[in-house]
Amino acid sequence: MPRSSTRTRPVRRSRIRRAGESAYGALLVARTGLMGLLAMLLLVAGVWTSWHTAQYAMLTKGRERGMMTVSACAGERCTGPYVPAAGEGRRLAKVSIAQAAAPDKGARVEVTVKPGTTHVVRTGAAGILHAWVPFAGSLLLAALVVAGGMRLRRTAWVMGLLGAVLLGAAFTAL
Repeated sequence: MPRSSTRTRPVRRSRIRRAGESAYGALLVARTGLMGLLAMLLLVAGVWTSWHTAQYAMLTKGRERGMMTVSACAGERCTGPYVPAAGEGRRLAKVSIAQAAAPDKGARVEVTVKPGTTHVVRTGAAGILHAWVPFAGSLLLAALVVAGGMRLRRTAWVMGLLGAVLLGAAFTAL
């Protein structure tokens, strides 16, 4: 019976093969890094876009607040008169709000006036959720990048579900 050795001899690979394996590993690391940067770019862009509206909906202290009555909608904007709350500002005959955030015609909604304009932003839970809709969309897009490019499926599922819940809550609140 031949004597079997428990020790295995290391396989000697050529320089070309070792270089090829190293290059393949470097490509995998580069792909993961690039996809991570892309996902981060999507998330930062979503926060950046949302913050332009969310700051007025969330941080209402020191801002002109009141009620707007929706009287007409055309295109992407709805207009109506604005009445300040507790004498905090002046009455405006016509202010405009994004149609997606506006309720039905004739309804009254709490708003904050953007400084120096006649544009208003809806406040309260519905306004805050609506302001963060672009971030919810970026979460959904970044989840695809994380799942496909980085192969982090659980993280992608969490990101995607958070984005879907935020979108659902925003449309339910409006």
